[in-house]
Amino acid sequence: MALMTHSPWWKSAVIYQTYLRSFQDSNGDGIGDIRGIIQRLDYLEWLGIDAIWVTPFYPSPMADFGYDVSDHTNIDPIFGTFSDIDSLIGYLHDRNLKILIDFVAAHTSDRNQWFIESRSSRSHPKRDWYIWKDPSANGEPPNNWLGRFDGLSAWEWDSKTEQYYLHSFLKEQPDINWRSPGARQAMLDVLHFWLQRGVDGIRVDAAYRAYKDLQFRDNPVNPDWHPGMEPSDRLFEVFSKNIPEIHDFNRMLRTLVDQYGDTYGTPNGDRLLIAELYKSLEEIVKHYGVNDEFHLPLNSELMSSDFQWSAESVREVVDRYERLLPEGAWPNWSLGNHDKHRVASRIGTSQAKIAMMLLLTLRGTPTIYYGDELGMEDAWIPSEHIQDPWEKKSPGIGVGRDPERTPMLWDNSANAGFCSELVQPWLPITHNYKNINVQAQKQDSRSFLSLTRALLHLRRRQTALQLGDYISLYSPPELFCYRRFNETSDIVVALNFSSQYQEWVLPVEFRNQSKVLLSTFMDRQGGHLGNTLELRGNEGLIVERNHQS
Repeated sequence: MALMTHSPWWKSAVIYQTYLRSFQDSNGDGIGDIRGIIQRLDYLEWLGIDAIWVTPFYPSPMADFGYDVSDHTNIDPIFGTFSDIDSLIGYLHDRNLKILIDFVAAHTSDRNQWFIESRSSRSHPKRDWYIWKDPSANGEPPNNWLGRFDGLSAWEWDSKTEQYYLHSFLKEQPDINWRSPGARQAMLDVLHFWLQRGVDGIRVDAAYRAYKDLQFRDNPVNPDWHPGMEPSDRLFEVFSKNIPEIHDFNRMLRTLVDQYGDTYGTPNGDRLLIAELYKSLEEIVKHYGVNDEFHLPLNSELMSSDFQWSAESVREVVDRYERLLPEGAWPNWSLGNHDKHRVASRIGTSQAKIAMMLLLTLRGTPTIYYGDELGMEDAWIPSEHIQDPWEKKSPGIGVGRDPERTPMLWDNSANAGFCSELVQPWLPITHNYKNINVQAQKQDSRSFLSLTRALLHLRRRQTALQLGDYISLYSPPELFCYRRFNETSDIVVALNFSSQYQEWVLPVEFRNQSKVLLSTFMDRQGGHLGNTLELRGNEGLIVERNHQS
């Protein structure tokens, strides 16, 4: 008898990112928290996702809203308690849902006890846990590296010990020295701590920044930089991130994670390891290794504000990615996250529905950013309400991340159900919340939310959409059409990226023997097709070939 091949849970899963501060406030302070997620578990289960990714909940001075960690193995009181996180893990598992958490690997807060000790004396045992350097010969910083947020020197002078420390982001976020045995073990112990506590996966923040060039060489100048671009883009970050040795870091984390089975007692190797990387596809795929580095190095192609949204561009990206993937590597897709403007604001609501159908029908593991299931848009942030340090440091060039981080829209009450009407939420509510909210869209069978839920439940029923093969199909320039298939099912997805009517001749096997499973307009389900497929402007269709006896 043939042995069944075990497929890890994350290959067929849909991940849902909850930006913790903005998902649900449970205690009346205008900031989302862990118990707020617990309150909304019924919604997440109803929606049909399989796992949630929770952004940092660790103690933090909030210079970068949780990505400046002062204690990696504790809970910030703003977000809750250990009892709350343990309850969340348990409640999720009771519902057969998984949880992923952030591991902020490249830096800590300057108020982390490790750094306080490190900066106390050149002779302190933790001195080498961070990256300290003497001034250059002329008394300037050690090299020309720039901080990501402000484009100023990435080196901060410490007058007490008369050395500079490195911070790739804010000066309140000193970079960890992963080459230090002590720091390395302490950070690996953090992973053990949370994996033993029951989390199902780890998303490694800024993964490609963990190792720096040993010689600390100057980064090369970008000759194409001009005012109006991000200040830090004046240099190419050749020596300060994604250096060749980063693959040693990747393998070290993978070896650790693979020691753990899943949280239901299955064999080792079922926990998920994701890397945050904003690089070209050609660079991203190197972080799979030979199935010994990250399970899912982030594919960020479709979430870039610079990406030209068209059938031809999307087809090119999908097909190039599929060609580049190493043998056995599994794809992943995202339309947005807490660092990128919302997809509905980038391409419009009509095409955002096309994007959602694309996301949930391509081969690979998709991640949905909270609120995108509603077609939620960026919010306008008045200057007095700006929170994001990146916008404060580099104003007016569009790098601010507050617009995509605003509170989740639950209903049409004054603060959209995110927090009490008597409380001011930490960021403003989007202006159109009275129409774009969960309560209103649940009652509309053709709403964006109804479409997203229908896609999720169709994906769960159709194994070809979860784990099946992919091939792109010839189609007119305004259409992107592809096939998903396995031994039991044969499906075509046809997406119209234009606002005009389009016609497409079906593959021969589908002619006169196929039916519509789902339309983005939510009105053609079950319709039988002849030789051609007719698509209205901005319409996407999922078509199944009739079963052959």
